[in-house]
Amino acid sequence: MKNKSLLGIFLALAGGLCWGFSGSCGQFLFETYKLSPIWLCSVRVFFAGLILLAISLIKCRSKVAAILKNKKDLLITLLFGLLGLLMSQLCYLTSISYSNAATATVLQYLGPVMIMVFTCVWKKRTPNIAELIALVLALGGTFLIATHGDFGALSISPLALIFGLLAALALVFYTLLPGGVIAKYGTLPVMGCGMTMGGIVFLPFAHPWTYDVTIDAAGIGAVASIIVVGTVMAFSLYLMGVEYAGAVKASVVSSIEPVSAAVISAFWLGSEFAPFDIVGFACVISAVIILSLAKKKNT
Repeated sequence: MKNKSLLGIFLALAGGLCWGFSGSCGQFLFETYKLSPIWLCSVRVFFAGLILLAISLIKCRSKVAAILKNKKDLLITLLFGLLGLLMSQLCYLTSISYSNAATATVLQYLGPVMIMVFTCVWKKRTPNIAELIALVLALGGTFLIATHGDFGALSISPLALIFGLLAALALVFYTLLPGGVIAKYGTLPVMGCGMTMGGIVFLPFAHPWTYDVTIDAAGIGAVASIIVVGTVMAFSLYLMGVEYAGAVKASVVSSIEPVSAAVISAFWLGSEFAPFDIVGFACVISAVIILSLAKKKNT
């Protein structure tokens, strides 16, 4: 049992590293090839969805068929694909294009804090001590990242901040929308169906075929890495981590994502971070870890 838990922690850690590497690949593509976030998002979601759906059909074909036959569950899965998966990726990649992988990743990590606030409002209860500490850390960290301590000016692009916060909001939908259908069918078939449907619906609006995209072998490799490593492998490793180690341990360990994104973008792409950025990153990551541990204590 102990070895199984350690394996789960390792798998969740690997999933977080894959997500962090994926964000840096996105930054590389934006900086080097000036790709559009809309183009990259449409390609990522569509092809990653097809791969996840293919895996779902191989491993649990009956569950995929059951989702497609149930109109209510199909609608929830479609909304999950559009408002959760698609919007989180689109806003996240757009935030990267205006800043860097680490900053966008940390801003997206405000999602669990938003969920906590939403839950408190919905249930008409006051936050407990751990939740209040997490909220203060999250707000303080965001303030440091956005302003570097100066109330009168933003230290990052306003669009980077806006899309980063929208990515966090999309993460709320991503987390809360599919709860019932995931409990009923499992994560993999819901992810596969949701991402595929989201990608198909988005294609006519994104029309990626109209973009003038010129990339070499390195660019193609980065796009493939975002699809395979940053989506298929990351989600698969993380879900196996949850299975073996539990959701709380897996979510805490996968918080390595923004750290790995910062380290990779710094060494690979030369991104520079001020001391205020580092402190802000630490505050937001600490807030997520505190919420995860508090959730374990309350369950």
